[in-house]
Amino acid sequence: MRPTPTFSFELYPPRNAEADAALQRELIPLVAAGPEFISVTYGANGSSRGVSLDVLRHLLHNTEVQPMAHLTCVGSSYAEASRLIREFLDAGVTSFLALRGDPPAGVAEEDVDLGDLRSAGELVQLIHNVQLEREPFLQHEVPGFPGAKRIASGRPVTIAVAAFPNGHPRSRSRSQDLDTLLAKEAAGANLAISQLFFEADDYLSFVDAARAAGVTMRILPGIMPVLSVARLHRVVQLSGEAVPTGLLRDLERAGAAEEAAAIGTTHATTLARDLLDGGASGIHLYTFNRSHAPLAVLGGAGLLDTTRIPA
Repeated sequence: MRPTPTFSFELYPPRNAEADAALQRELIPLVAAGPEFISVTYGANGSSRGVSLDVLRHLLHNTEVQPMAHLTCVGSSYAEASRLIREFLDAGVTSFLALRGDPPAGVAEEDVDLGDLRSAGELVQLIHNVQLEREPFLQHEVPGFPGAKRIASGRPVTIAVAAFPNGHPRSRSRSQDLDTLLAKEAAGANLAISQLFFEADDYLSFVDAARAAGVTMRILPGIMPVLSVARLHRVVQLSGEAVPTGLLRDLERAGAAEEAAAIGTTHATTLARDLLDGGASGIHLYTFNRSHAPLAVLGGAGLLDTTRIPA
């Protein structure tokens, strides 16, 4: 019997007090929906580390939702990265999304100082190593034998990595993308979350190829409800995806902002349904720190009874 599909959300750290207040309001219905986890992004070169950690701590101490910390390693030394990982672990965070990270603004790829960690796979290994150093083993009571202890390994960590259904911008081929994903799993990754895409077959064909190549970890599809022409152009620019001409045309024809938002939500809902029908084990939603559209997508896809979520 197929397990019940899951859903999860991504947030970004608020940039000011007003944005923080807005995020606290939006978190109420997102948390009430009961996601598998909520991930919180991490600014380039650690620019939002403290704010990201504040959001993660809020989730950890005030909700039942598992928080997931984004970590990037480009330009970091082993000592710097290890110190950051310990900071998150000491706060109680045991789920991570390990990313190499993008070059700093204005720096060409060929001029990037990668630092000691040259790939997401090396960051995955470092997270495991730091966790093992902190908690090499735990002692558990043995039922029926008072005073006896059983040794077990320390708390496991969830380490997610990125997957690219339409290819990483620096990749030469799908084979290279699959080899990279295999290397991340071999390094200890136990979950993959996909880059944005706009057609269900982009993801489904990629998963088929990944399974054929030997990837066994879950690969969650990442979906973003695109609610305006401006947002579509922005996410395409950031992700390197091809412009979805049909969605762009529909958004351009929309009148009021509400109509465009409805079009984007409907597109994301149809995509989510097609993915679930195709066998996806869940949906990961990029929220832009807003709850209405992501929850509407989940409701339309049959993953959530939205009438039970507080407004």
